[in-house]
This record gives sequence, C-alpha cells and structure tokens, in this order.
Amino acid sequence: MVVQSKHFLNTAPSLVLDSLEGLCAINTQLALDPIHRVVYLADQDRSKVALLCGGGSGHEPSHSGFVAAVCGHIFASPSAGQVRRAVDLIDNKRGNYTGDVLNFGLAKEEYAARYPDKADRVKFVIVGDDVAVGKTQGSIVGRRGLAGVCLVYKIAGALAQTGASVDEVYDIAQYVSSRLGTIGVGLDHCHVPGTAIPDTYLGANELEIGLGIHNESGHRRISPVPPLNELIPTLLDMITSTQTKNDRVVLLVNNLGGLSELELGGVVAEVRRALDKSGIKIMRLLSGSSCLNMPGFSITMLLLPAENDTGTPTADFILSLLDDSINTPRMEMPPSVFSSLPTATHAKAWSASLKAPDVDQFNSAIERACRALIIAEPEITRMDNIAGDGDCGLTLKDGATAVLEALSKNSISGNDVLGSVITISRIAEDAMGGTSGALYSIFFSALAQALAKSSSSIATQEVWCTARPLTAFIGALSSGLAAAVKAAREAAEGTKDMEAKAGRSAYIDSTKLKAERVADPGAWGVKVVVEALAQ
Repeated sequence: MVVQSKHFLNTAPSLVLDSLEGLCAINTQLALDPIHRVVYLADQDRSKVALLCGGGSGHEPSHSGFVAAVCGHIFASPSAGQVRRAVDLIDNKRGNYTGDVLNFGLAKEEYAARYPDKADRVKFVIVGDDVAVGKTQGSIVGRRGLAGVCLVYKIAGALAQTGASVDEVYDIAQYVSSRLGTIGVGLDHCHVPGTAIPDTYLGANELEIGLGIHNESGHRRISPVPPLNELIPTLLDMITSTQTKNDRVVLLVNNLGGLSELELGGVVAEVRRALDKSGIKIMRLLSGSSCLNMPGFSITMLLLPAENDTGTPTADFILSLLDDSINTPRMEMPPSVFSSLPTATHAKAWSASLKAPDVDQFNSAIERACRALIIAEPEITRMDNIAGDGDCGLTLKDGATAVLEALSKNSISGNDVLGSVITISRIAEDAMGGTSGALYSIFFSALAQALAKSSSSIATQEVWCTARPLTAFIGALSSGLAAAVKAAREAAEGTKDMEAKAGRSAYIDSTKLKAERVADPGAWGVKVVVEALAQ
C-alpha cells in the first residue's frame, strides 16, 4: 500500500508550533505558550478544577483540541519541564487533573515538592484502553492510551464545569478509564514528517490488528483483507469478551487519519449492526478523526453502569456529562439514542407467468455471467481509469455480487423469468448506483416490459427475440446464440475506435483515447455477460 510521505509544512521541527498557532488563530479564546508548546484558555474560571491533558503531537484533535494541553513533538511525550509550566499556567484554587505517564508523573512529583501545600490539589490519571495489549503483557508499563482518552476528557471536563471538587473529578475520570476498551486496525503505518520515506510496511492485501498509534507493530496480521462484516466481529470480540447481552455502551469510532469519510461511514454502520446483533445497546455513537495519516480506524467502547450497580455513578449521570454543551476547539458531542437497524423488504408484485425451458440451465447461465463480471473487474476498471472515472468495473462487480446473493436465495430463478428480470432491475438500481446502475436498471425494466407482453408461458428464443433493449445482440439472435454473441463482441470491440460524444469519456483528450485504443468499459461489461451466458 502506498503511504503518504509528502507534507505541506515549513520545516518538520516547526510543524507542531505552527499548527498550535493556527489553532489559536481560529479559536481566539485560546492562549499559547510557544516556548513550552502549551495551549490553554486565556480567560479561565479559576474557581473550578482545571484539566490538563497532553502527550505527543500527531493525534489531533487530541490533545490540543481539548485544552489545556501540553504538546510534545510528533509521537513524542512532552518533557516534565513543559508539563510543570502547563500546571503553573492553569493553577487555581480547586486543583488540577493531569494525564500521560512518565513525564507527567515526574512533573506532578516535582510540583508537589515545590509547593507542599498544594500537593493534594494535583491528581494524576492514566488512561490505558488498548485491549490489544494484554494485562499480563502490560503489567509493568500498563496498557497504551488510545481514543478512549477523549471520552475521559469530555466527562471529567463536564463535571469540573459544575464546580465539583478535584477529588470528585478524579473519581469520575478513574471510573470511566476503568470501563474503556479500544482496538485499532490499519492497512499500513503512517509517515512522520521529516523522516525518511518508508518502505511499504504491510502487503498489498494485508492488515494489522492492534497496531500502535506511534507506528508500533500490532497484535497480529491478517491476509487477505476481510470484508467489514467479518473483520468487525473479530475486533469487537477483543473488547467485549467479558460483556453480556443487554449491556449499554458509548461507542466511539475513530479515523486514524488516512481513511476516507466514505469508508469511515461504512465502518460505523457495520459496527452498529454487529452490536445490535449481539444485544449490546448503543446509548451514544460518536465518530471523528484523531491521528496523522494512518489508513485505519479504531473502535472504543465505554461500558456504562448496570441499573443494579451500587457505589458507582449512574449511567444517566455519565451520559448527562457526555451530552453537556461544550466550547472546545475540536469536539462535538451530539446526543443520540439508537435502536436496531430496520430491515428492508420488497413486496413481490408479479406472478410467475414465464418459465425458462430449462430452469437449471437458466440459473447456471446467470451465475456464470455474474462470476465472469467479477473476474473481469480489474480489466474493466483499468479501461475506465483511462476512459472514465475508474468505477465501472467495481460497479458491475457490486451488481454481480448482489445478483449472486439473490440467486442463492431463489429470488432469481428460471421458474420465474419475468420476476427474475424485474429483481435484477431493482438490484441494478440499488446495489450498483451511478450511471451504470441507472442504465442497467432501465435496460432490464425495458426487457421486463417486453417479456410481459408475451402470451407464452415458456421463455423460448422467440420470446427473447421480441425484446429490443440490446440491439446488436437481439438483432442477430434469430440466427442463433453464437451469432448474437459474435455481434455483441464486435460491437464492444468497435468502441475502441469510436469518438466519445457523451459520458465521462467526452471530457478526455480524444487523441489519448485513440492512442490507447481502450474499449468502452460499459460495452465491454456487456460483452463479458453475453459471452458467459453462451458458454
């Protein structure tokens, strides 16, 4: 996989400070200590507990988006001196709560030594939500902190705003931290600005589960890359191994920086389906981006207290803190309550009035055509990368896959030719999308109308010849199937020398298309179908 290794910056060492200056330019309520790279509220309410978070940069909006924050270099902890300065900047009457491990812990101890009378006003919480690190494996250094820390920030921050004491804020932060689990998965590592261009870390069809957000190796690798409906349950099992049906959770799906919004939406939908199926109830669902340019995502779940739990904060109380309005640079927390996904149903509105002469042969032909399209996808995609926008092969593959699924469920069958054609038309519209989906849907709808006019109960060759949507093929069909396939093949080949007058190809330099002699990808797809039907 190609890893992004070019960046817009002045210099790699100046990038963190430049970014913080930009953050403060957008959010004028913020102040910046440029020497120590600390961002904080310029006008603080010093009667309330202040939260200080921090760590290496490169995980934005964490940590600078949640202020106050002390920021190290990319993927590197801030020094104890930076942390001490940050504590001084937010010092108040109620106390402070801090995060990170070695340098934050050192800063806390140094602060307590310098101000003994304030020692009990600084609390230190470590968030370790990475379930890829086993408890035995992390027994000395503890588990890594991942996206779950953002939920701790929000809940503890909301409680601090109510005027709660530093002990109360510390207790809620500790409790939430103890109920978090996060697992990450990536297709490759990210690139750190200023470092050498890396070799591809993972294979072209390989992913890694449990990788660290600082490019650490993961828990294990999987090849080939599985579909989401197989991958997501595997990831959830690593978080929910001790959970039971009827548990209630807050779900956070995090983009590790290099995933498209299109893919992230698909991940969110699949996680929700899997949890609905398991009986775990999602009380809040949040999604966002936090990291550099790693092509991957993480799933975080916060297990809420059960209704009969005693000695703990209630679920309603935690959710109220999560939903509380905020004024931070980089965080939105829309309250949402979710129910199970609805199941789409389509009523059958026709009768089985037209049957194939040989049902098994009809079904086999449909299956062959679909599998041929799936095999041809790379070649059709290559053609469309030159002649169009690159999606024709994938669109046809999506349609073929959906038709195969319908065939396996007997929704498509030679026992009901007309109904099968109508079903394929609907699949083209729903599963394929785009121009190809619309064209195929129109084609099969027109074919169904022609077939519906037949008075025959058997779909003979003569019946098929009455349908006119595919002119080159139907025009030669009366001379036999082989002649019809030959006509369709020649028509598709002929598009190599045609001048494009419509569609995406009309925008492309015609001399380039003529030099490449690329066939029209859609026509090539039709050729693949009719050849497979005739085998």
